[in-house]
Amino acid sequence: MAIATCRGEDVDPDSPLLLRGCAAAGLDADLVIWDDPNVAWNDYDLTVIRSTWDYAPRREEFLDWAASVERLWNPLAAVRWSSDKHYLSDLRDRGHAIVPTSFCDRGDEPQFPAGDFVVKPAVGAGSMDAERYPAGDVVAARAHVASLHQRGRDVLIQPYVTSIDHEGETAIIFIGGEFSHAMNKGAMLTVTELDRNALYRREQMRRVDAPASAIDVAQRVLSDCAFGELLYARVDLVDSDGTWSVMEVELVEPSLFLWAAPEATTTLVRAISRRASDYSPR
Repeated sequence: MAIATCRGEDVDPDSPLLLRGCAAAGLDADLVIWDDPNVAWNDYDLTVIRSTWDYAPRREEFLDWAASVERLWNPLAAVRWSSDKHYLSDLRDRGHAIVPTSFCDRGDEPQFPAGDFVVKPAVGAGSMDAERYPAGDVVAARAHVASLHQRGRDVLIQPYVTSIDHEGETAIIFIGGEFSHAMNKGAMLTVTELDRNALYRREQMRRVDAPASAIDVAQRVLSDCAFGELLYARVDLVDSDGTWSVMEVELVEPSLFLWAAPEATTTLVRAISRRASDYSPR
């Protein structure tokens, strides 16, 4: 089987754990760069997308690659939907509480909310190319939007959720269709993008006991997505005036934080093994 990643050194601290877990279970797994032209993907029994974190500026190329892989998890439909945050409009239309979001696609003029707000690409990974702006700082924000548009990227604009500063985000992680564990992510946009390195992001994370209400919200969101039992999923929630609101639904390449939940590696390997032995075509 192939574990799809991106170029770079020590990209994902979960990769060594997953490879060791696969080896212990008798699964032959390779860590493979998703855009390596020399890889014969369909020679593998299964390809699992993990840390393909450089796809955001070239989503169409990434989707073409995903469509070419015959035995892919998560499946192509989930990858296509979750890789563009326009899905937030879909969730809102289905009645789910989301962080208030407006989209400024290429050619549109941005409209900024009152109070502090966030500008980020509709297709993005982590907090890269995202910035928080104080109320009224529209000159810098317009320049940010224009820069993203010039690079062919649509934009979303959200009011900054102040609870993140003291409560963080709650990431609800599912493996094989079942709740696995939860993480708390501290505020990321309190420092410049240059300071949001791998160490900083990891230090912002800690395992927590998820409130039952948060797990229920995440389960209902995933059920409404109707992709069936996914290999993995992560739903990021924030507390908005006492209501859990969806920040993101990560079905493509979310960090699963296996390093914080050792039992989750075993669960993930078992879920992978089931799919390797009983694969259902897309």
